[in-house]
Amino acid sequence: MKDILETKQEGRVLRVWLNCPDQSNSLTTELCRELVDTLDRAEKDGNVGSVLLAGRGESFCTGMDLNELATGDVEKVSRLQEILFTMGARLTKPLIGAVQGAALASGTGVVANCHVVIASENATFGLTGIRLGLWPFVIFHAVSAAVGERRAIAMTITGEVLSAAEALRTGLVHKVVPIGELEQRALEVAQTVANYSSHAMHTGLGFVRTVQGQTWKDAAGVGRLIRDQFLKSTEFQADLRVFLNQKSTNQGKDVWRPEG
Repeated sequence: MKDILETKQEGRVLRVWLNCPDQSNSLTTELCRELVDTLDRAEKDGNVGSVLLAGRGESFCTGMDLNELATGDVEKVSRLQEILFTMGARLTKPLIGAVQGAALASGTGVVANCHVVIASENATFGLTGIRLGLWPFVIFHAVSAAVGERRAIAMTITGEVLSAAEALRTGLVHKVVPIGELEQRALEVAQTVANYSSHAMHTGLGFVRTVQGQTWKDAAGVGRLIRDQFLKSTEFQADLRVFLNQKSTNQGKDVWRPEG
């Protein structure tokens, strides 16, 4: 029996695939739970520097399993998806999305929760739930944060499907590449960020979460306190010494790639 979520550790990158291609990787309760548990474990694992999320088959993810939504425990599904669709704010390790084919409805919500998104030229995105009478309650905030509230409202009420190029212009994705290059290009990004300072990533992404919704003045005050603590930390001082030594050895070339 195949795993509905496939994982593989490559160096400091944890590769994760939604593995229900026959159902276009629709988000069943079981798949949501597996993904939440996997990301929670990755967050606590010191050997993981980044997570690379992709989908097996022709589609990345086409949203919730509608049959399950019609017959399942609504409150149970909602609680689980509330956790899933706030993962971008909760994680303090980079989550990289590699998106091919359709990423629709809740699939767009998963994309919006990724910190960096690489999409193939054939990728499509959209908040299509309105077509069947569903408002994207639990994913709206993440999509709004990615593309802006006005654009997110327009996407919701029209149910329009965006091409990869259109998604790039809105800020939902960060890079569009040829289909045959998606896996390698996304892996390169994941490997790069995985080998940056985990201390900086953890502190920085935690800071972003802390100041969300604060005024610029309050956020600046919090930023100063966290920055002062960070600069005094033994982890940063060690990383800084490595950088300065390597920079001196390589005549000013920026080749720093600390492990950890």
